[in-house]
Amino acid sequence: MKKISIVLFIVLMIGVNLLVEAKPKWVSLFNGKDLTGWTVHGKAAWSVKDGVLVGEGGMGHIYTDAACSDFEAKGKFRISSTGAKANSGFYFRANPPEDKPDGFPRGYEAQICNNQDAYTGWLWKPGTPTGKATELLTKDGEWFTYHIKAVGAHIQFWINKKLVMTYDDSDFKTGHFAIQGHNPGMKIEAKNLFYHSLDKK
Repeated sequence: MKKISIVLFIVLMIGVNLLVEAKPKWVSLFNGKDLTGWTVHGKAAWSVKDGVLVGEGGMGHIYTDAACSDFEAKGKFRISSTGAKANSGFYFRANPPEDKPDGFPRGYEAQICNNQDAYTGWLWKPGTPTGKATELLTKDGEWFTYHIKAVGAHIQFWINKKLVMTYDDSDFKTGHFAIQGHNPGMKIEAKNLFYHSLDKK
């Protein structure tokens, strides 16, 4: 009986270790100290203040070095007006346009904007609201969590842990994560940014 128990214990532990190894690990996109791992395009000014990534001052985007196709990503965001309507977005599978690197990314955007019909939680493609969010759960000046999952054509967004958008689209296959500074007179803040790749090895 003891030998059987020992064998069962060993088999159980091997199974647990395999499950732990199989579970994807979250990878940090932002070190909370500086812009290491990010590349700036456009006129927006980006800085790190008290562990928060801050973008303001004009239209531009900051791209992560990290790139993937299938993934889950999550982070906390806050958008505020500093004199004009606030508008931003968290991009994925995104790349700078080859003919105009400072232009709008070619990729998907998880909208961050609380003052228009296609608001925070909508999926956008360049200049076009595409996947409708079920409701607006965010306000200017308040932190909220974004959770994004994209596997093949299937894309889902959660705001504050509530599923708000599901859409299928396959126009953009792979690329970087990026954050948008849309216009002067607004500020976007981000922290606790993580992702894990679901790409097949």
